[in-house]
Amino acid sequence: AGVSRSVAVVTAYLMKTEGLSWEEAYAAIRAAKPDAEMNHGFQAQLKLYEAMGCTVDMSSPLYKQYRLQVLTERYSELQDLPREVFAADPTRTCQTPDTEALYRCRKCRRALFRSSSILSHTEGSGPTAFAHKRITGSAQLHGGGRETCTSYFTEPVQWMEPALLGVLEGQLLCPKCTSKLGSFSWRGEQCSCGRWVTPAFQIHKSRVDEVRTLALGKIQAAKT
Repeated sequence: AGVSRSVAVVTAYLMKTEGLSWEEAYAAIRAAKPDAEMNHGFQAQLKLYEAMGCTVDMSSPLYKQYRLQVLTERYSELQDLPREVFAADPTRTCQTPDTEALYRCRKCRRALFRSSSILSHTEGSGPTAFAHKRITGSAQLHGGGRETCTSYFTEPVQWMEPALLGVLEGQLLCPKCTSKLGSFSWRGEQCSCGRWVTPAFQIHKSRVDEVRTLALGKIQAAKT
């Protein structure tokens, strides 16, 4: 009927060509066509499009998080996950680029994921988000009522696949030494900062070490 899908496409076009925000572009269309009524799903996609600089960047953490949220809605039984949803296993690919950090199991040193797989989130409201758990005394979050996140939330990595299929939630174990790394839940989990993340693939920072590669050329330059 020319009120939602086509409106979303024209809104994206105006954003790209005129440098408008999605709200400005949508308002301009509604001024010319009062019956325009874009659905909420398209509005969410346009917000994402704007956040990515009016490009479709599939490597963006924002895009990866959106893709996972859509997947959670569409794959209720989680028996057939698209291959592209999984990040490459660092042990099966080439050397980690100098711009990326590699995260290894603290116990056995097995490579687990790269920094590009980390999905950042806006910090939550701290202790107030845990009021239902009645956190008191020494259990209170510190740092002026705020605490930095004690876990990494990542996209799924290939080694996680056997644990994820057909299960809504469970533990994430190191594929080499089976030590507990964290947990996952397609329903979502709450970060230590108070933010709820959906879906959640949570690796505790205390269970991994960050490793950065220094190029040989840089080492030689530093020596000279």
